Amino acid sequence: MTLEEIQVKLEAAIENSTVTMEGDGCNCSTLVVSPVFEGMSLLARQKMVLAAVRSDIDSGALHALSIKARTPSEVS
Repeated sequence: MTLEEIQVKLEAAIENSTVTMEGDGCNCSTLVVSPVFEGMSLLARQKMVLAAVRSDIDSGALHALSIKARTPSEVS
């Protein structure tokens, strides 16, 4: 699985998001920035991001994903 494929999945699953990827296809990190995270706990944000790629993790196509999920105001 490529970084671009993961990025497309995350951007499609999380409304109004900007996704930045680093790493290689099976072990990577992501920064997901979206206003939908406003008022959500860090755990709830991570669960939302993981839900978008759960099938890829379960199948082994994606081995590890380090997640940073932020609102736009948290990155400016």
